[in-house]
Amino acid sequence: MKSPTYSLFAGVAASALLALSASAADGWQPLFNGKNLDGWKTNENASTFSVQDGVLVVKGPVSHLFYDGPVNGAKFTDFELRLQIMTKPGANSGVYIHTAYQAKGFPNKGYEIQVNNSHTDPKRGGGVYGIKDNFTAPAKDNEWFTMEIKVVGKRIVTRIDGKEIVDYTEVDNAKTKKGLGLSSGTIAIQGHDPKSEIHYRKIEIKPLK
Repeated sequence: MKSPTYSLFAGVAASALLALSASAADGWQPLFNGKNLDGWKTNENASTFSVQDGVLVVKGPVSHLFYDGPVNGAKFTDFELRLQIMTKPGANSGVYIHTAYQAKGFPNKGYEIQVNNSHTDPKRGGGVYGIKDNFTAPAKDNEWFTMEIKVVGKRIVTRIDGKEIVDYTEVDNAKTKKGLGLSSGTIAIQGHDPKSEIHYRKIEIKPLK
């Protein structure tokens, strides 16, 4: 006869295995391990990014952190991306999609999805920066929120805590004519300025194509 303690541990182990199986089955894959920056590559000012207590802390001079890990060969076309984010007061950041590594400066490939609840820039979080902007703060500073980005073909849909912020279908414009629109590429996180502090955790993606 098995002891009650054995049965309890067996039940917990079975539940954990089921959770892992469900996670694998639904297609979501982690991009950030919560321990270090393995699978990511910074350009200028690498000290802007650090990992503290399982959280990616972004604070320092202008810099960008590009995913270059094993998931999908760090090249995504159609996908769903979700990130848990906390902005500090007056902070600005962004998540780039369909971008590519460059040694310095703001990425010149792909689009930036804005992260901003109270920075002096009036373009708020969830907007496709400079293309289809959002001017209403979608969340509060000092509180965790979830941002979702879905790209299918030429369409981008963003949501924050389940609320749709932008539904944009790409058309030819000055950006796309310069090759800066949707194509395929990696993900990058922006360190905007020394006064901005933003925290990220649980960064995961579901490739759709």
